[in-house]
Amino acid sequence: MYGTMNLKFINAKQARAVYKYKNTKQKLHRTIAAIWYNKSCRDRNIKPNYVNIRIKGNNKQCKNTKKTAIRTRINQEIKFLHIKKQKLNEQLYKLHLKCVS
Repeated sequence: MYGTMNLKFINAKQARAVYKYKNTKQKLHRTIAAIWYNKSCRDRNIKPNYVNIRIKGNNKQCKNTKKTAIRTRINQEIKFLHIKKQKLNEQLYKLHLKCVS
């Protein structure tokens, strides 16, 4: 039951729909993992590698500004990923209906 299953397709149109469904589902899983990663970074106050914010100065105010900017950037990324997840779910639903019929 686990692992890859051998499917026999009648025509190329059917195979195209199934593979598009599989690829969309993989994108959705990657997006969900990215959301989880960003939320865990935000909760633990860890700066991900993709956040590059540089502020001159090393006093308390500069550190607070940098911390706030990093948190805002992570929140923006999470919002973007949720929008992407919603679109992928809609595509997956449409492709699922296409594969069934």
